[in-house]
Amino acid sequence: MPHPKYLIVDWVNAALTPILGPLFERFGVHASPDHPLIPPHIVMTMLIVAVVAALGFLVRSRLSVENPGKLQILMEDAVSAMNGILNEWIPGKGSRFLPFIFTLGIFILMGNYFGLVPGLMAPTSNLNVTAGCALSVWVYYHYHGIRAQGIVSYLKHFAVPPGAPWQLFPVMLPIEVISHLSRVMSLSLRLFGNIFGEELVIAILFLLVPLLLPLPIMMLGLVTGGLQAFIFVLLSTIYLAGAVATEHHDEHEHAKHDDHVKVAPGHAAAAA
Repeated sequence: MPHPKYLIVDWVNAALTPILGPLFERFGVHASPDHPLIPPHIVMTMLIVAVVAALGFLVRSRLSVENPGKLQILMEDAVSAMNGILNEWIPGKGSRFLPFIFTLGIFILMGNYFGLVPGLMAPTSNLNVTAGCALSVWVYYHYHGIRAQGIVSYLKHFAVPPGAPWQLFPVMLPIEVISHLSRVMSLSLRLFGNIFGEELVIAILFLLVPLLLPLPIMMLGLVTGGLQAFIFVLLSTIYLAGAVATEHHDEHEHAKHDDHVKVAPGHAAAAA
């Protein structure tokens, strides 16, 4: 199925195909007018990275404590809001995950809104992009879960969750594994389905009545695009909070310590 035509995609492929074409041909990948070497969703992702990097350098060059600009205030409010959500779900440790979660949220938010700009497409309307974001979250929270609890303690939760008897191991293990694997599918399909459906409706309405009829859906897209980015980030935060939570482990250690303290006087009395 040929890709829709986007002028910026043609420009990027015209510039990079002579350079990357011979390398890709070694792996059996050949460019054609209907199948460009760099597909549209990759070009849009590269464009988002360039825009975010440019905004970052712009804000950094104009940072001011006494007289902050509007862009700086907006970014500070966004960072503070995200930091507040993280610390609410992961008390005392949420700020350390801010760079990853905030970057993910900015990318998804801009990716959703790109589809509302004429001549651009939303990279999040492609399942490869949303699956990549979901897999990144999956690997990230498992990695930090192992760091926080230790690999043995973390993997033990898959077999016997806290509070469950060990006899349930044969039942709980496959349920936990399927549950964690399904998170990748849930995150990727939810975002992809909403953004792809929105773009499809806008394209159909544009063919029927250009300019006027798609406007209500595009206005709705401003709301749903931000909402879908927030849902993705919030679910990622919840998964991360569950992975790095050490309350059950700490309660177990405290219980052992309390038992030791209670028993110790008895031993002392016996020894006396």
